[in-house]
Amino acid sequence: MDMANPFETPNTYRLHRAEYLVGLVAVAGLFIAHIGEVRWVPAVILFAYIDLIGYIPGAIAYRRSPDHRVAKGYYIAYNVMHSMITQMVVAAVWIAVAGFEWALLVLPLHLFADRGVFGNFLKPFSLAFEPEPNPAYTRMAAELRHRERRRQRENAMAGASGASR
Repeated sequence: MDMANPFETPNTYRLHRAEYLVGLVAVAGLFIAHIGEVRWVPAVILFAYIDLIGYIPGAIAYRRSPDHRVAKGYYIAYNVMHSMITQMVVAAVWIAVAGFEWALLVLPLHLFADRGVFGNFLKPFSLAFEPEPNPAYTRMAAELRHRERRRQRENAMAGASGASR
């Protein structure tokens, strides 16, 4: 993935998820280390509100829609609520108003788990709200795999012909 090709191959997708898993482990470690200092009501509310606002309404609309199409507002709500930027602002406002507390770690915990464990990233309008194979992506991925295999064969043949000299 780069600026000219803003998509992920299966390998880059796995690597991207692995980065979030590392973040999840780090945040979970901090959370566990301070578990006795966590206020549980704010922690549960902060953890749950992201999906209560950003995911559940869109998921319901998706399941109720005969063609699984949902309004763009559901995508926007998901992306805003599952944004690191949004949750950093929420944490900053919380800290400014009420002070720091360890319960705030559930914000990155939620987002890192979504990305690292479940593989859920921000939702583009061009894809279904819930994961389902997109024929255009499936064709593109197959073409990329074909090109990679061809490139590997060519490199192996070039290496074999260079070694035989």
